[in-house]
Amino acid sequence: MANEKQPLSSSSIGTKLRAYFIAGVLVTAPITITVWLTIAIINFIDKTVKNIILPDGYYDGIFTFLSIPGVGIVIAILFLLIVGMFATNIMGRFFLRIGESILDHLPVVRSLYGATKQIFETVFANQSEAFREVVMVEYPRTNMWVIGFLTGRTRGEVQQKTADDLVNIFVPTTPNPTSGFLLFVPEKDVIHLDMTVEEGIKLVVSAGIVTPDQLQDMQKKKDTF
Repeated sequence: MANEKQPLSSSSIGTKLRAYFIAGVLVTAPITITVWLTIAIINFIDKTVKNIILPDGYYDGIFTFLSIPGVGIVIAILFLLIVGMFATNIMGRFFLRIGESILDHLPVVRSLYGATKQIFETVFANQSEAFREVVMVEYPRTNMWVIGFLTGRTRGEVQQKTADDLVNIFVPTTPNPTSGFLLFVPEKDVIHLDMTVEEGIKLVVSAGIVTPDQLQDMQKKKDTF
């Protein structure tokens, strides 16, 4: 008969199973990785804080509460708050200047401390331009483009020895955006994008699979439920 359904071939069954498998991976992989990283970070901080307070095997009696998951993070946050309060008053700033003066006289340590401090001050400064804008530049040659993050205007010797007005562009690697390249690019050659920094990072991490348009569509679907 004309309306009789044809039996599914082995190839079509295999295609469906493959599609189901990929869909399952796409759903479970991000959740699994997120949960695993969260647990790993919590356990690492907990273990580190507990070992600082008391060595392994000494959580008896009054220190039994240290075995509760997450206590180490709470202690670490409280410690950072106390240090921050101390560092912002007159006495704290006095001791901080003494400590930095000692570090400045240590050959290797002063370079490491100075660079690390400058990076954190740049990232956390309220008026900083660091990672505030997503741009596109030609790299590594003409007609090839990469996503980058504008980190500020070029200053110092690098700018003085060039005729063009330069800007600092951090070009991240895929899928690990914490490493990359620092480019000094003429401002006129930079294309500014409308996507947010978060969207740009997701684009890099996903190797171009997750685009800002897809992220906006996913957000709209979430808002409708």
